[in-house]
Amino acid sequence: MSEPLRIAMWSGPRNISTAMMRAWENRGDCAVSDEPLYAHYLAHTGLDHPGREDVIAAGDGDWRRVVAMLAGPAPGDAPVWYQKHMTHHLLPHIDRGWIGSLRNVLLIRDPREVVASYVKSRARVGPDDIGLPQQALLFDELCAAGTPPPVIDAGDFLRAPEAYLRALCEWLGIAFSERMLHWPKGPRASDGVWAPHWYARVWASTGFESPPPARQTRLEGEAAATAEACTPVYARLHARRLLV
Repeated sequence: MSEPLRIAMWSGPRNISTAMMRAWENRGDCAVSDEPLYAHYLAHTGLDHPGREDVIAAGDGDWRRVVAMLAGPAPGDAPVWYQKHMTHHLLPHIDRGWIGSLRNVLLIRDPREVVASYVKSRARVGPDDIGLPQQALLFDELCAAGTPPPVIDAGDFLRAPEAYLRALCEWLGIAFSERMLHWPKGPRASDGVWAPHWYARVWASTGFESPPPARQTRLEGEAAATAEACTPVYARLHARRLLV
Protein backbone atom coordinates (compact mmCIF):
# COMPACT_ATOMS: atom_id res chain seq x y z
CA MET A 1 0.00 0.00 0.00
CA SER A 2 1.48 3.36 -1.04
CA GLU A 3 1.75 6.21 1.42
CA PRO A 4 -1.24 8.57 1.49
CA LEU A 5 -0.90 12.22 0.61
CA ARG A 6 -1.21 13.80 4.07
CA ILE A 7 -2.38 17.40 3.92
CA ALA A 8 -2.15 19.42 7.13
CA MET A 9 -4.23 22.60 7.01
CA TRP A 10 -3.10 24.80 9.92
CA SER A 11 -5.72 27.36 10.85
CA GLY A 12 -7.10 29.33 13.75
CA PRO A 13 -10.72 29.13 14.91
CA ARG A 14 -13.58 30.92 13.14
CA ASN A 15 -11.93 30.62 9.78
CA ILE A 16 -13.18 28.57 6.80
CA SER A 17 -11.31 25.45 7.92
CA THR A 18 -14.46 23.34 8.42
CA ALA A 19 -15.83 24.31 5.01
CA MET A 20 -12.43 23.32 3.60
CA MET A 21 -12.78 19.99 5.36
CA ARG A 22 -16.16 19.54 3.66
CA ALA A 23 -14.64 20.32 0.27
CA TRP A 24 -11.85 17.78 0.65
CA GLU A 25 -14.08 15.06 2.09
CA ASN A 26 -16.51 15.51 -0.79
CA ARG A 27 -13.83 14.59 -3.35
CA GLY A 28 -14.56 10.91 -2.73
CA ASP A 29 -10.89 9.88 -2.51
CA CYS A 30 -10.06 11.79 0.67
CA ALA A 31 -10.33 10.93 4.37
CA VAL A 32 -10.52 13.79 6.86
CA SER A 33 -9.57 14.24 10.51
CA ASP A 34 -11.14 17.04 12.53
CA GLU A 35 -8.79 18.73 15.03
CA PRO A 36 -7.13 15.55 16.32
CA LEU A 37 -5.06 17.37 18.96
CA TYR A 38 -8.04 19.15 20.55
CA ALA A 39 -8.56 16.67 23.41
CA HIS A 40 -4.93 16.90 24.48
CA TYR A 41 -5.02 20.69 24.22
CA LEU A 42 -8.01 21.01 26.56
CA ALA A 43 -6.78 18.38 29.01
CA HIS A 44 -3.31 19.92 29.22
CA THR A 45 -4.30 23.60 29.40
CA GLY A 46 -7.41 23.22 31.56
CA LEU A 47 -9.19 25.79 29.41
CA ASP A 48 -12.97 25.95 29.52
CA HIS A 49 -14.29 25.55 25.98
CA PRO A 50 -17.88 24.73 24.99
CA GLY A 51 -18.33 20.96 25.32
CA ARG A 52 -14.94 20.60 27.04
CA GLU A 53 -15.63 17.32 28.85
CA ASP A 54 -17.21 15.74 25.76
CA VAL A 55 -14.17 16.70 23.67
CA ILE A 56 -11.76 15.18 26.18
CA ALA A 57 -13.84 12.01 26.54
CA ALA A 58 -14.21 11.50 22.78
CA GLY A 59 -10.61 12.25 21.78
CA ASP A 60 -7.19 10.86 22.57
CA GLY A 61 -5.44 12.95 25.20
CA ASP A 62 -2.01 11.43 24.50
CA TRP A 63 -0.36 13.63 21.89
CA ARG A 64 2.23 10.95 21.10
CA ARG A 65 -0.46 8.46 20.08
CA VAL A 66 -2.21 11.15 18.06
CA VAL A 67 0.98 12.05 16.22
CA ALA A 68 1.72 8.38 15.51
CA MET A 69 -1.79 8.01 14.11
CA LEU A 70 -1.43 11.10 11.91
CA ALA A 71 1.79 9.72 10.43
CA GLY A 72 0.29 6.26 9.85
CA PRO A 73 -2.19 4.83 7.34
CA ALA A 74 -5.09 7.05 6.31
CA PRO A 75 -8.56 6.12 7.55
CA GLY A 76 -10.01 3.58 5.16
CA ASP A 77 -6.66 3.51 3.34
CA ALA A 78 -7.73 6.63 1.44
CA PRO A 79 -5.07 7.93 -0.98
CA VAL A 80 -5.56 11.51 0.25
CA TRP A 81 -5.87 12.55 3.89
CA TYR A 82 -6.93 16.05 4.91
CA GLN A 83 -5.96 16.83 8.49
CA LYS A 84 -7.70 19.91 9.90
CA HIS A 85 -5.47 21.39 12.61
CA MET A 86 -5.84 24.39 14.89
CA THR A 87 -2.37 25.85 15.25
CA HIS A 88 -2.90 26.76 18.92
CA HIS A 89 -3.43 23.05 19.64
CA LEU A 90 0.25 22.55 18.78
CA LEU A 91 1.44 23.25 22.33
CA PRO A 92 5.15 24.00 22.94
CA HIS A 93 5.91 20.63 24.55
CA ILE A 94 4.65 18.67 21.53
CA ASP A 95 7.49 17.38 19.36
CA ARG A 96 7.28 18.83 15.84
CA GLY A 97 9.46 16.38 13.95
CA TRP A 98 6.43 14.69 12.38
CA ILE A 99 5.17 17.91 10.76
CA GLY A 100 7.85 17.82 8.09
CA SER A 101 6.38 14.59 6.71
CA LEU A 102 3.12 16.38 5.88
CA ARG A 103 2.19 18.78 3.09
CA ASN A 104 1.54 21.84 5.20
CA VAL A 105 -0.72 24.78 4.34
CA LEU A 106 -1.54 27.84 6.45
CA LEU A 107 -5.05 29.29 6.40
CA ILE A 108 -5.29 32.84 7.78
CA ARG A 109 -8.05 35.38 8.37
CA ASP A 110 -8.17 39.00 9.49
CA PRO A 111 -7.98 38.83 13.30
CA ARG A 112 -10.74 41.40 13.70
CA GLU A 113 -13.12 39.09 11.89
CA VAL A 114 -11.88 36.05 13.79
CA VAL A 115 -12.29 37.67 17.20
CA ALA A 116 -15.73 39.10 16.39
CA SER A 117 -16.92 35.59 15.51
CA TYR A 118 -15.05 33.82 18.31
CA VAL A 119 -16.61 35.80 21.16
CA LYS A 120 -20.08 34.68 20.09
CA SER A 121 -19.26 31.20 21.43
CA ARG A 122 -16.65 31.93 24.11
CA ALA A 123 -16.49 35.20 26.03
CA ARG A 124 -12.75 35.31 26.80
CA VAL A 125 -10.19 35.57 24.02
CA GLY A 126 -6.45 36.25 23.90
CA PRO A 127 -3.91 36.11 21.05
CA ASP A 128 -2.98 32.49 21.76
CA ASP A 129 -6.65 31.47 21.51
CA ILE A 130 -6.89 32.40 17.83
CA GLY A 131 -3.67 30.78 16.70
CA LEU A 132 -2.03 33.58 14.72
CA PRO A 133 1.17 33.80 16.82
CA GLN A 134 1.51 30.03 16.55
CA GLN A 135 0.93 30.19 12.78
CA ALA A 136 3.77 32.68 12.40
CA LEU A 137 6.08 30.46 14.45
CA LEU A 138 5.17 27.40 12.38
CA PHE A 139 5.64 29.36 9.15
CA ASP A 140 9.13 30.43 10.23
CA GLU A 141 10.04 26.88 11.24
CA LEU A 142 8.90 25.41 7.94
CA CYS A 143 10.70 28.10 5.97
CA ALA A 144 13.90 27.45 7.94
CA ALA A 145 13.55 23.75 7.08
CA GLY A 146 13.35 24.62 3.38
CA THR A 147 9.65 23.80 2.97
CA PRO A 148 7.78 27.12 3.04
CA PRO A 149 4.03 26.42 3.14
CA PRO A 150 1.45 28.13 0.96
CA VAL A 151 -0.43 30.76 2.95
CA ILE A 152 -4.08 31.17 1.96
CA ASP A 153 -6.12 34.12 3.17
CA ALA A 154 -9.79 33.30 3.72
CA GLY A 155 -10.93 36.59 2.21
CA ASP A 156 -8.99 35.97 -1.00
CA PHE A 157 -10.12 32.35 -1.13
CA LEU A 158 -13.83 33.13 -0.85
CA ARG A 159 -13.61 35.50 -3.80
CA ALA A 160 -12.29 32.69 -6.03
CA PRO A 161 -12.62 29.27 -4.36
CA GLU A 162 -12.23 27.23 -7.53
CA ALA A 163 -9.07 29.07 -8.58
CA TYR A 164 -7.49 28.59 -5.16
CA LEU A 165 -8.48 24.93 -4.92
CA ARG A 166 -7.06 24.31 -8.39
CA ALA A 167 -3.81 26.03 -7.42
CA LEU A 168 -3.60 24.05 -4.19
CA CYS A 169 -4.27 20.75 -5.96
CA GLU A 170 -1.58 21.60 -8.52
CA TRP A 171 0.91 22.32 -5.73
CA LEU A 172 0.00 18.99 -4.12
CA GLY A 173 0.32 17.13 -7.42
CA ILE A 174 -3.26 15.83 -7.56
CA ALA A 175 -6.21 16.46 -9.83
CA PHE A 176 -8.79 19.07 -8.93
CA SER A 177 -12.35 17.78 -8.53
CA GLU A 178 -15.49 19.82 -9.18
CA ARG A 179 -16.98 17.99 -6.20
CA MET A 180 -14.85 20.17 -3.92
CA LEU A 181 -17.06 23.18 -4.62
CA HIS A 182 -20.37 21.80 -3.30
CA TRP A 183 -21.48 19.33 -0.64
CA PRO A 184 -24.72 18.12 1.01
CA LYS A 185 -25.83 20.20 3.97
CA GLY A 186 -25.98 18.85 7.49
CA PRO A 187 -23.62 17.20 9.99
CA ARG A 188 -21.11 14.50 9.10
CA ALA A 189 -19.82 11.55 11.08
CA SER A 190 -16.34 13.06 10.63
CA ASP A 191 -17.28 16.20 12.58
CA GLY A 192 -15.81 16.55 16.05
CA VAL A 193 -18.17 16.30 19.04
CA TRP A 194 -17.77 20.07 19.45
CA ALA A 195 -19.60 20.65 16.18
CA PRO A 196 -22.96 21.63 17.76
CA HIS A 197 -21.19 24.57 19.44
CA TRP A 198 -19.31 25.86 16.38
CA TYR A 199 -20.52 24.38 13.07
CA ALA A 200 -24.05 25.75 12.61
CA ARG A 201 -23.19 27.75 9.50
CA VAL A 202 -21.27 24.88 7.92
CA TRP A 203 -24.14 22.47 8.63
CA ALA A 204 -26.47 24.86 6.78
CA SER A 205 -24.08 25.31 3.85
CA THR A 206 -23.84 23.52 0.52
CA GLY A 207 -20.71 25.30 -0.68
CA PHE A 208 -18.37 28.17 0.02
CA GLU A 209 -20.18 31.40 0.83
CA SER A 210 -19.39 34.65 -0.93
CA PRO A 211 -17.18 36.93 1.16
CA PRO A 212 -19.18 39.30 3.36
CA PRO A 213 -19.30 42.95 2.32
CA ALA A 214 -16.62 45.16 3.76
CA ARG A 215 -17.68 46.48 7.15
CA GLN A 216 -16.24 48.16 10.19
CA THR A 217 -15.89 45.49 12.86
CA ARG A 218 -16.39 46.99 16.29
CA LEU A 219 -14.57 45.35 19.17
CA GLU A 220 -14.12 46.44 22.74
CA GLY A 221 -11.94 45.60 25.73
CA GLU A 222 -10.09 42.30 25.65
CA ALA A 223 -11.44 41.45 22.19
CA ALA A 224 -10.12 44.69 20.71
CA ALA A 225 -6.75 44.25 22.42
CA THR A 226 -6.44 40.70 21.07
CA ALA A 227 -7.19 41.76 17.50
CA GLU A 228 -4.73 44.66 17.77
CA ALA A 229 -1.98 42.43 19.15
CA CYS A 230 -2.45 39.92 16.32
CA THR A 231 -2.69 42.44 13.47
CA PRO A 232 1.10 42.80 12.86
CA VAL A 233 1.45 39.00 12.82
CA TYR A 234 -1.43 38.70 10.37
CA ALA A 235 0.08 41.44 8.19
CA ARG A 236 3.39 39.57 7.97
CA LEU A 237 1.73 36.32 6.91
CA HIS A 238 -0.69 38.18 4.63
CA ALA A 239 2.26 39.65 2.77
CA ARG A 240 3.44 36.10 1.99
CA ARG A 241 0.04 34.78 0.93
CA LEU A 242 -0.70 32.86 -2.25
CA LEU A 243 -2.31 34.97 -4.96
CA VAL A 244 -4.05 33.42 -7.96
